[in-house]
Amino acid sequence: MSIEQTLQERSGSKCELCGATDHLSVYEVPPSDGSADQAILVCGTCKSQIESPDTMDANHWRCLNDSMWSPVPAVQVMAYRLLNALRAEGWPQDLLDMMYLEEETKAWADAGLPDDDDDAIVHKDSNGNTLQEGDDVTLIKDLDVKGAGFTAKRGTLVKNIHLTDNPLHIEGKVNGTQIVLVAAYLKKA
Repeated sequence: MSIEQTLQERSGSKCELCGATDHLSVYEVPPSDGSADQAILVCGTCKSQIESPDTMDANHWRCLNDSMWSPVPAVQVMAYRLLNALRAEGWPQDLLDMMYLEEETKAWADAGLPDDDDDAIVHKDSNGNTLQEGDDVTLIKDLDVKGAGFTAKRGTLVKNIHLTDNPLHIEGKVNGTQIVLVAAYLKKA
């Protein structure tokens, strides 16, 4: 039996993502060994949007609310990847939070996600400007420095800042003392 016949039988001749019955074809979920276990049957609409992510219609993918519960690992992997691609829409994050994948399936799903720096920590000043290591900043508010016994006055220039693991805080020297400053009370100099 061919892969397409196997998938037709498994899916009941419906797109395994949206349930459409027209223009069905095999889509191998990368990385794939070419087996039916690592492929899904999809309609032309789903396939074109998967292959050209910039043409994705978020409303079409609301069908993932149902298909993410499929017992077929390849369908789960595609649902997970598509929901991740649409995360900025808001509603896919709720589905991702509910979704459960076996360890092996999750590893397969994560292997196909694009590598990006979305998880990189970004420090922003009070005006929304991105702060970099070594920047100079100016205080926009008087700050009481606890434990050092002084007040850092508004307008004080803090040179050569250091970024922290917390995007809300930076480190810098004021009056010769290394302190942690709240980025929201700073502006880039």
